[in-house]
Amino acid sequence: MALLVGYHQNPSVAVRNQIVQINTGLVRKIAHRLSHQCSEPYEDLEQIGYLGLIRAIERFDPSHGCAFSSFAVPYIRGEILHYLRDRSGTVKIPRRWQELQKQGQRVREKLTKSLGRQPSDREIAEALDISVSEWQDIRLSSQNRSLLSLDATISHQADSPLTLGDTLPDLHMQTLQSWEEDRHQLQAAMSQLEDKTRAAIEYVYYRDMSRKEVSECIGVSPMTVTRRIQRGIQQMVTTLQPLETAEAN
Repeated sequence: MALLVGYHQNPSVAVRNQIVQINTGLVRKIAHRLSHQCSEPYEDLEQIGYLGLIRAIERFDPSHGCAFSSFAVPYIRGEILHYLRDRSGTVKIPRRWQELQKQGQRVREKLTKSLGRQPSDREIAEALDISVSEWQDIRLSSQNRSLLSLDATISHQADSPLTLGDTLPDLHMQTLQSWEEDRHQLQAAMSQLEDKTRAAIEYVYYRDMSRKEVSECIGVSPMTVTRRIQRGIQQMVTTLQPLETAEAN
C-alpha cells in the first residue's frame, strides 16, 4: 500500500514495476484459470494480464480505501478476455489435442504396418495412453476444424449417442456466473465511495428506505442524501465504464 500511495502521488516506472512484481501471483492465477477455457498458451495470457495490471495501477486511488487486489482483478481479467475475443474468429483446437493428433497419425502408420490392417480407435488410444472417447473427440475436432456440427456424435453412452450439442455449457449457469462477476465489480466500485455515500446508496437501493429515513440514519438532510446518491452513482459509472468497454470490444 505504501508503494501504491507513493505511485499515486508521484508516478514513476520504477515504482510501478515494483508493484507489478508484488502482484505477479494475481496475474498468474487469473491467466492460469482462463488458459483452461481456451486454446491460447498460458504464457501469452500471462503477458496480456500484466497489461491489465498496469492499467489498474494507473487508475487506483489509495484514498478510497479499496483493496488493490479487488480493484485489479476486473482489469486483469478484462484485458485477457478482450485479447481472447480478438482472436476468436475461428474454432481453435487445444494445443494438447493438436499434439496428440500428430502422435496419433504416427501411431496409426506404425500399427498399420505391424498389424497388416487399420488399427481400431481403442488400439490407438492405448498406444497414446488416453481414453478411447478422448481420441474420438480429437479425431472429430480435427475433421471439423473450420466448423463443428452440433449434431456430430462424439461418443456413445450405452445405446444413446452423445452429440457435441449435448456437451455445451448450461446457459443458466453461465448467466449466474456473469451475474456473480458483475456483483464483484459493483462491490469493488462501491468500496471506493465515501462511507456516507456508500451507506446512502445501500439504504435506498438495497434496503428500500426513503430519503428521509436515510437522512436520519447517516445524519444529513434528505437533499444531501439525494446529492450523495447521484454523485456516488456517477462515480461508479466512471469506474465501471472502462471495464464494460473492454469487455464489449
